[in-house]
Amino acid sequence: MYNRCNRWQVITRLHLVLSAIFFWFSFVGTGLSAFAAEMPEIQERGYLTIAVKDNLRPLGFKDAKGNLQGLEIDLAQRLAVDLLGKADGVKFKPVANRDRLSVVLDKKVDFAIARVTATESRSRIVNFSVPYYLDSTVLVTKDASVQQLKNLAKQKIAVLNNSSTIAKVRYYVPNAELVGVNSYKEAREQIESSAAVAFAADASVLSGWVQQYPQYRLLPIKLSTEPLAVVMPKGLQYDPLRRNVNEAIARYIKEGWLQQRSQYWGLP
Repeated sequence: MYNRCNRWQVITRLHLVLSAIFFWFSFVGTGLSAFAAEMPEIQERGYLTIAVKDNLRPLGFKDAKGNLQGLEIDLAQRLAVDLLGKADGVKFKPVANRDRLSVVLDKKVDFAIARVTATESRSRIVNFSVPYYLDSTVLVTKDASVQQLKNLAKQKIAVLNNSSTIAKVRYYVPNAELVGVNSYKEAREQIESSAAVAFAADASVLSGWVQQYPQYRLLPIKLSTEPLAVVMPKGLQYDPLRRNVNEAIARYIKEGWLQQRSQYWGLP
């Protein structure tokens, strides 16, 4: 009996030690500090840590001087004003697409404003704010003869390989021939070489495309609507933060501020 109890105590202690080690490495094992905090702590330290894009015009990108700007940067700074009383009360952490959720899950930022579409599957692991922008699938072209979807019948349309855009284009333009590409750069090359007459992708990205290449234009037709939202951590301790962010964004929508900033940045 004694040996059995003793073995159980050893196993229990080993489990606790391993749990502690796992907990420790989940925060510092990569050499990165954990920054996510509850609302009182954020107010005490005086700044927000927010993951953003720095290469995605017009949502989040660097200007000629290297300063971050765009709709999502504006939103982050406005939230800093409302939550902390100062526009410079935010530390930006540029992230790649693959890291937009993980930096929130790993508590490396307070939240992310990095062109993340709120979906049911993602909502199982993170919380989303009310949408700050309704993105959509649109088409870009430089062919003046293309004015409506019917003009694309039996034409070649470039789409990103393995993207959800493929099903949408097939539904709305069933007679079109789809040309798979691996990047936006490749899509432009297809159009420039006349291998495709149009490219279908997200409006938030293609808006920056037409700003950079004025010879292109967006067709005024939306094939879908997807809500972009702030990504926040799950947990009751973060409820005050989520509530403050949601109330602020709802107010920006009601006051027309978000619509005005979207128009300023050339978003449809």
